[in-house]
Amino acid sequence: MFLIYSFLLTVSFILLSPVFLLRREKYASGFWQRFGYLPKFEKNEKPVVWLHCVSVGETNAARPLVAEIRKQFPEHRLIVSTTTKTGQTLAEKIFEREAECIFYFPYDWRFSVRRALRNFQPKAVLLMETELWFNFIRETGKSGAVVAIVNGRLSERSFKRYSHIKNFMRRVLSRVDLALMQTPADAKRLMQLGMRGSKVKVTGNVKYDQSFEKSDLTEALRKRFAASADAPLIVAASTHAPEERWILDAFKRVRKNSRGKLPRLLIAPRHPERFDEVAELIKETGFNWARRAENESAADKTAEIILLDSIGELRAIYPLAEIVFVGGSLIPHGGQSILEPAVAGKAIATGFYTMNFAAVAREFTSKEALIQLPRIEEKNIAGKLSEVFESLLRDAEKREKLARNARAVIEENRGAAAKTIESLKPYLQGGETR
Repeated sequence: MFLIYSFLLTVSFILLSPVFLLRREKYASGFWQRFGYLPKFEKNEKPVVWLHCVSVGETNAARPLVAEIRKQFPEHRLIVSTTTKTGQTLAEKIFEREAECIFYFPYDWRFSVRRALRNFQPKAVLLMETELWFNFIRETGKSGAVVAIVNGRLSERSFKRYSHIKNFMRRVLSRVDLALMQTPADAKRLMQLGMRGSKVKVTGNVKYDQSFEKSDLTEALRKRFAASADAPLIVAASTHAPEERWILDAFKRVRKNSRGKLPRLLIAPRHPERFDEVAELIKETGFNWARRAENESAADKTAEIILLDSIGELRAIYPLAEIVFVGGSLIPHGGQSILEPAVAGKAIATGFYTMNFAAVAREFTSKEALIQLPRIEEKNIAGKLSEVFESLLRDAEKREKLARNARAVIEENRGAAAKTIESLKPYLQGGETR
């Protein structure tokens, strides 16, 4: 089965190579590193811990975990890999001091994986949020390194997909030494795929352990865009197509119906390759607008719409927001995480589709810490969004209650990073073996 998988991976790579060439900026970054040709890594007697994050979401989520690793295991060497360019850019920014090497995850062929393993010779590999690369897990296990899933989650949709190859998944998961899952439901689904129950623990979601210290970047953005309560800021975070059209339409209605302070809108598209596309949509509205990536100008302070076309700065924007709408949720994508704006203590709204974070969304809605739109027809989305925005802008007490409840949910669920490290200790200290 591994041979068939490698063959299909090769065929897919060849068929998609024209896409790689046409969209080099997105797909060709770290091209040779992905084949296992990595920066030279000087070996010494200190054990190496390899933490793999996929993209921006997992990299941000890893912050508290990285802090705990550096605190509990200062004698270990930490290296960090990502799959996407955006994840790589963010990891280089936030883990510059903590990680000795930040690099691209290898393509999942045996030869590229083996090159990477020989280069770093890790004692342990930690895979954030159930990154199940079959050859990588197999070869890492064969190398003698510990393989652990940390902050693991397995959605119902992913579970159904993996269930079609259940016997193969059992073989892959036999190479995983430890799976630290976010919820009992995630743990149950992984065991149903063949993971031995004795290797599975529920440690919670490390995203609850994030914190927002005072940020120089936040203050710089506040000053540049003259953010203040006199013009309440609605942040549309991690949006996907065609959500921006609905959000812009809703914003027009909110501005038209406003009887008090005129709000402003900041849009942060999820994928950088869509920045220019969203810029064109904003132009069509006729509003004054500004781009974060352009040179600072006096117009920034009066822009009615701001496009956050930068990577890794959304966290710094949240403290400036009055309302945060989390995208990927008006379409069946499954939603982006609501935890960062919750940590920042903001009133949060989402669409109906939150399957990617179903347990989190359920808890927040049950604690009156989130406004979640019902399933509605596309033609009615903008109208419903505008109603939610208008209601929250008019009712400061409602905003404050949502924000207060969101912070309470965060506080109730903290501690996953510490539990994760406690579970990893026997493996990182050398007490546990295969």
